[in-house]
Amino acid sequence: MKAYIFPGQGAQFPGMASSLLDKVEAKELFSLANDILGFDILQVMLDGSEEDLKQTRITQPAIFLHSVITSKITVGFAPDAVAGHSLGEFSALVASGAMSFEEGLKLVLVRALAMQKACDVTPGAMAAIIGMDDEVVERVCNETSEVVVAANYNSPGQLVISGESIGVESAMEKLKELGCKNAIRLPVGGAFHSPLMASAADELKEGIEKANIIIPSCSIYQNIDALPQKDPDQIRINLLKQLTGPVRWSQTIKQMIEDGATEFIEVGGNGKVLSGLVKKVDRKMPVRSL
Repeated sequence: MKAYIFPGQGAQFPGMASSLLDKVEAKELFSLANDILGFDILQVMLDGSEEDLKQTRITQPAIFLHSVITSKITVGFAPDAVAGHSLGEFSALVASGAMSFEEGLKLVLVRALAMQKACDVTPGAMAAIIGMDDEVVERVCNETSEVVVAANYNSPGQLVISGESIGVESAMEKLKELGCKNAIRLPVGGAFHSPLMASAADELKEGIEKANIIIPSCSIYQNIDALPQKDPDQIRINLLKQLTGPVRWSQTIKQMIEDGATEFIEVGGNGKVLSGLVKKVDRKMPVRSL
């Protein structure tokens, strides 16, 4: 079973569109994307700096476009299963036929703008906790007086926490005292996948309800529960829950392997982020990138 996986924020890089433009279909899709977004995203993806690409309103559409267009111009692209990390879930849905390119990009734009607004209104923080059991990290988050939650279960021994800045700092200090190998504040502008994104979820809800989502060509393993899904109504529910709930990536990879995955292919981005996380779950699992 070939499992195709799609990255989220952090997989962007300067010049990321340059390798796609030798295909006519890619040029047509970028032109359509410019019209939908109302600005020249292709130019930013070609010539923008790292700082330009870090802006949420740029980052999310850019990574979505890179992944989806890569899948569309790849000869023989036929996944047996798909999954996407956070934003990558939208790329996975489009690549598996559950949503059109246009529908997916419009939702990603709504999501990006809503998340940016939520970050501006309620500043937060995220931190990667390295070398600590998930249960210990969860307990410390629960015991912190401010809002702090487990946000990204990236791999065994790597869990990202998210929440109010003071609370995240407090949890980092406590986890260091308990012996975690490292606690690294992430360079993000808000508390993604936490209750602080509730206002963004309210804005995204209407877009998800209006979107035409159909049965995908293969199962999509969604972030919120790490289980395979094909039902359009449940896909909608899970997409919305994802914004304020955790990304269960480690559990997703384990479940896909349990269900028969024999190879993982990372689609888009820098081709390294998710491949590395898969190897931390199962060192022997074949992994490659498009």
